[in-house]
Amino acid sequence: MMKKFENIINQIKSMYGKERDFIPLHEPKFVGNEKAYVEDCIDSTFVSSVGKYVNDFEDKIVEYTGAKYAIAVVNGTAALHLSLIVAGVKSNDIVVTQALSFAATANAIGYIGAQPYFIDVDMKSMGMSADALQAFLNEVEMQEGTPIYKPTGQRVGAVVPMHTFGFPCEIDKLVELCDQYNIPLIEDAAESLGSTYKGKHTGTFGLMGTYSFNGNKTITCGGGGIIVTNDEECAKLAKHLSTQAKMPHRWEYNHDMLGYNYRCPNLNAALACAQLEQLESFVENKRSTANEYAEFFNTIDFNFITEPENSRSNYWLNAILLDSEDDRNQFLEETNDNGVMTRPVWGLLNRLQYFPNALHGNLDNSIFIEKHLVNIPSSVRL
Repeated sequence: MMKKFENIINQIKSMYGKERDFIPLHEPKFVGNEKAYVEDCIDSTFVSSVGKYVNDFEDKIVEYTGAKYAIAVVNGTAALHLSLIVAGVKSNDIVVTQALSFAATANAIGYIGAQPYFIDVDMKSMGMSADALQAFLNEVEMQEGTPIYKPTGQRVGAVVPMHTFGFPCEIDKLVELCDQYNIPLIEDAAESLGSTYKGKHTGTFGLMGTYSFNGNKTITCGGGGIIVTNDEECAKLAKHLSTQAKMPHRWEYNHDMLGYNYRCPNLNAALACAQLEQLESFVENKRSTANEYAEFFNTIDFNFITEPENSRSNYWLNAILLDSEDDRNQFLEETNDNGVMTRPVWGLLNRLQYFPNALHGNLDNSIFIEKHLVNIPSSVRL
């Protein structure tokens, strides 16, 4: 029987290899110094959080992004959790984030006991909408320098936009709005390492930014995450908290704060250093794939999502919008039945069971994207 989306399936297979039985959504590539650095790390016996590669990892991120400081941690969720703590978010604060994001964005807020307020995204970037943030802030008043959400009387502790699939949101507008209300902005740049907005790396606009190096990211070290900031005090505190808040001493164990076992292991950092050496070539490779997709989908009048204005995207995950929810479901079934891994976008975070009666604004764009979007294979092609 003729498949409705057979031409798209054949195109993806031609791009990634017709002989492959299964084409994953995004797979890592280890084609550089990964084995050499990991073996060197093992030979050194420093495989935990002390070792040269952890510091090298941080230095390489600083050099690449232009941020002044970087703190390597165990994963992107830990990076976001720690950043919220460093920014001063407390239990019962409101933290504004977008409904269209991976659960980790909301989970990090929940770890602190803060309450997420979910707002809408722009259709073009699929990241936090400046108009939606302004609508929320219209309900905020300053009380002795503190931003208070009038309907509930809660303090607004932070705003956390996420650069969806590596597409930069209008982060400069969001920062400007937050500055007007003395609200720290923390970028969830987990998916967007290598993406820039107006020539500046995502993750470097707010008070802090966080990246993920999970196995499905553009580059990976198995897990791993990192915090970047230009604020020296934030950097010092984040690093201190990530190492169980242990006071420096050659042999004594003294801890002056509630700390966390979040420091990145040297073994993961060794892998990260090797991957970072290939980051820019991987991004160029993925952008080339996106261009090929764009040309193909244009010939069949299909809505392939391209980078927003003023941005350079890493195209972490390529995405298309189907005409209807039924088409989306049929596309997912046909592709996955034929060895091409595709997936829908995440369920909206305001529906998470562990945030009952979640506060949220108008989510029309997020709801539309949730019903129509599919991610398609986006690995680096060698």
